Amino acid sequence: MGGMTSDTSSAVAAGPGLRRVAAAALIGTTIEFYDFFIYGTAAALVFGPVFFPELGATGALLAAFSVYAVAFLARPLGALLFGHFGDRLGRKATLVVSLLLMGVSTAAVGLLPGYRDWGIWAPLLLVLLRICQGVGLGGEWGGAALLLAEHAPPERRGRYGAYLQLGPCAGFFLATGVFLALSEGLSEAAFTGWGWRLPFLASLGLVAVGLFVRLRITETPVFREEAERAEAPALDVLREHGRTVLLGGGAIMVGYALFYLTTTYALAYATAGLGAARGLVLGLLMVGAVAKGAAAWFTAGRSDRWGRRRGLQAATVLATAWALVLFPLLETVRTPLVALALVGAMAVLGCLFGPVAAYLPELFPTRVRYTGAALTYNIGGVVGGATAPLVATRLTGAYGTAEPVGWYLAGVGLVSLLCLWALPETRGSDLSRVRERRARAVGAGAAYEG
Repeated sequence: MGGMTSDTSSAVAAGPGLRRVAAAALIGTTIEFYDFFIYGTAAALVFGPVFFPELGATGALLAAFSVYAVAFLARPLGALLFGHFGDRLGRKATLVVSLLLMGVSTAAVGLLPGYRDWGIWAPLLLVLLRICQGVGLGGEWGGAALLLAEHAPPERRGRYGAYLQLGPCAGFFLATGVFLALSEGLSEAAFTGWGWRLPFLASLGLVAVGLFVRLRITETPVFREEAERAEAPALDVLREHGRTVLLGGGAIMVGYALFYLTTTYALAYATAGLGAARGLVLGLLMVGAVAKGAAAWFTAGRSDRWGRRRGLQAATVLATAWALVLFPLLETVRTPLVALALVGAMAVLGCLFGPVAAYLPELFPTRVRYTGAALTYNIGGVVGGATAPLVATRLTGAYGTAEPVGWYLAGVGLVSLLCLWALPETRGSDLSRVRERRARAVGAGAAYEG
């Protein structure tokens, strides 16, 4: 598979269009993930007492995290929905719709009254809006990954995929920074009463910027040149590439688990359980977002030389090891060690996610690539991201310490390693002429040849 080139892709890469595509992927994904992440921060800090005040402290936190998990369950639905239209009608128009859905849903959360004003309708509508957020994000990442992968030359696909992986880092940095500024600048009563709504309402302005950028890009050349259109992309993916989807989702689930345990659960545990200052933890997570972006940029570019799977395997081993020291360091409540725990975990995450934007699109043929890549990415989110804060909260409640959470995370890492072992290497594959063939080696998975 390695060593293949594409004259068409290289020609596209030589022009200014690829820079515009990279900017569109980065800006749009930053906005989408900003919208998604502000819910996680709000869930850890204020959503319990605002929407679930009758459940007590632990029950309210579990309820807020449960609604948080709902979006992950909706993300595969978004992947199938937007993947269908993305594979049949094109990448560009589908991404515009996903951005609009996410932005409107997020702003509506900022206008939603709390439980004391609307009773049970408040949390029910919160669940509905969270589902809409999940559907929107479910269609975002796969389409943005394809914009870059199908425009970039094979020998630099990992490097251009790094622009996409900077989006979640920038989105998290913005979301955390806004909450840090509000929590430090407002009284506790003002922050809980109305301050937390401002980051959600700001989404409307950000979405307007994202739409302006995305409406100026062109459709990918690989999609335009593909003569065959799948009639039912979801059915084709599940029937012909189901094994690859499951293995790919399993391979990246440790990244999701580590991210949401670090940024959502650890935020709640450190502030409410260990008494750490909220501003300190939020500030350290912002530093971690920068470390994550730098690591993602490095490993994404290196994957063009080292290979996608090899880099992911090394990062997964590192994540599995870090899982065992993350919470013991956090529980010391000593600022240098807490900083090491959180910033170190975020840097490991960058190593994990850096090559993914190039790897997942390379696993699927053009006719079902949007659906396949999006579904794979979001299945990893369901298994790794949706369940991790819930499992962690229950483990800590049962044992009185977060140490078992680290062992749980390490177990997830071992499963991801096994999934990676069963997947093929894809570095250098030519997406414009890719066609399927059956794997001839045990554990090779679905592979392709030009």
